[in-house]
Amino acid sequence: MIKREEYLKKIRPFMSKEIVKILTGIRRCGKSVMLELIKEDLVSQGIKKENLFSVNFETGAVSYVKSLEETYEVVKEFAAKRKEKIYLFFDEIQELPHWEKLINSIMIDFDADIYITGSNAKMLSGELATYLGGRYVEFKIYPFSFAEVLQMLPDKPEAEVFQTYLTKGGMPFLYQFPFDEISSKQYLCDIYDSIVLKDIVQRNKIRDMEQFKRVLLYFIAEIGHTFSADNIMKYMKSEKRTVSSETLYNYIDYCKTACLIHMAAREDVIGKKLLKFQEKSYLTDHGIREAIYGNNMRDIQQILENIVYMELLRRGYDVYIGKVGQKEVDFVARSGADKCYVQVTYLLANEETVEREFSVLEQIPDNYPKYVVSMDEINRGRNGIKHMNIRKFLLMEHYM
Repeated sequence: MIKREEYLKKIRPFMSKEIVKILTGIRRCGKSVMLELIKEDLVSQGIKKENLFSVNFETGAVSYVKSLEETYEVVKEFAAKRKEKIYLFFDEIQELPHWEKLINSIMIDFDADIYITGSNAKMLSGELATYLGGRYVEFKIYPFSFAEVLQMLPDKPEAEVFQTYLTKGGMPFLYQFPFDEISSKQYLCDIYDSIVLKDIVQRNKIRDMEQFKRVLLYFIAEIGHTFSADNIMKYMKSEKRTVSSETLYNYIDYCKTACLIHMAAREDVIGKKLLKFQEKSYLTDHGIREAIYGNNMRDIQQILENIVYMELLRRGYDVYIGKVGQKEVDFVARSGADKCYVQVTYLLANEETVEREFSVLEQIPDNYPKYVVSMDEINRGRNGIKHMNIRKFLLMEHYM
C-alpha cells in the first residue's frame, strides 16, 4: 500500500499528544490501513511495538468488543503490564454502544495516546463533544484520489489510469489486486449494500427499505444536479410510491451521516449570501455509481464534476456552488482567507461552450485564481483564467 502521506502530514503533529485522533469516512475508504500506517510511523519514531494495542469493533473474534466494561478491563490489563505510554487503536468504534464513555475513562485513567476510526460523520456530535470537550481532532479520510491511484499503478500511462479511475472510482482495495470489471463491480456493490444495511437502514431503523433504496438510487443517478424535493416526489409517484418531504430530508441526512453523499450549498458570489434549497448532491466515490447505476461514461459531465468536488474536499476546502446573476459557477472553494473558482466541463467543443464556461468567471470582480477544467489537451485559457486538462488539475500541488 502507498503511504498516504497527505493524511500522515496532518496527523503527525498530534501524535503522542493527549488528544484523541478520530478518523472518519465511508466504509472501506482506507481508515483501517491508515491506522496501520500511523503505527508504522510511531515505530519509526522509536515507539515500542509492544506498547501498541488494537481493537476492531466489527470483529467477532473476541467477545469483549460488545461490552464497554470488558473492553475497559482489557485496556486496564494491557496498561498494567507497561510502565510507558500506551498507544490504542480502536477501529469502527461506533459499533460499541456508548463508546464515548469508554474513551473518556481511558483518557482519565491511563497515560494513553488514542486513535479511533468510524464510518459515521456525526461521531463528533452530541455526547462525544460533551465528554471530550476540545480534547479531540478529526481527520476526514476519503477514497483514493487520482494522484494516489497513479501511485498504485506506476507502470501505466496517466491517461489510461484516468480512464480506469472514471469507472472504478477510488476504493483502495480495487487497486491492490488486478481485479477484472465484473469482480470490481461486485466488490463495490457489496460495499454499497453494507453501507445501506448497516450504516443507514439498521442504524436509523428505516422500515420501508424499498422506498429508501429507490430514493437513494435517484440521488445516485442525479449527482451534480440541483436537489429538488418536488422532483423526487414526482419520480416516486411515477414509481407508484409516495414519500413525504420530511422523510426525504431524513433520508438525505442519513446518507450524509454514513459519509455516502455530500450536499453542496449554493452561494451568491457577489452578494456573499448562502441560498437555501438549491443544493447539489455528490457521491463520496463515483465508482459506486458505476456499479449500482452504470452510465458513468455516458454521464461523463456529472462524473468529472463529482471527481473535482471530492478532490476539493479531500484537500480540506469548504466548497460551494457559486451563483453570479443568472449564471452558475460550478465550485467556489475556500481555505481560510484564500479562495478559487472552478468550472468543470467535458469538452470545450465549440465557441458557445467556451463562452459559457469562461464568461461567468470573467464577471467575478476579484483576483482569486479561476479555472476551467475539461478533458481537452489544448490550452484555451483567456483573460487570466486558466484552462487545464482535468488530469493536470487533479495533480496540481496548490490551487490557491
